[in-house]
Amino acid sequence: MIDLPYSLVIEATKEPDYFGFFSPDLEGFTGVGHSIEDCVYKARWGMKEHVELLKEQGLAVPPRVKNVKIIVQNDERQAA
Repeated sequence: MIDLPYSLVIEATKEPDYFGFFSPDLEGFTGVGHSIEDCVYKARWGMKEHVELLKEQGLAVPPRVKNVKIIVQNDERQAA
């Protein structure tokens, strides 16, 4: 079971221990990690904090996603 409220895209870079991540469901949410597992861990807590900030600022919070996906891919900007 994936324990995230929103889907997550993890992008591998040319550096073997550097990954970027973002959520296509949660605008403005991004981060970096040193492994896929690190990205998922940071995203779990980061999404919670991001939603709390949206609420504090009176901004709309997207509904939780029922079928969460984690996609791991190459960084498209560097793949070309």
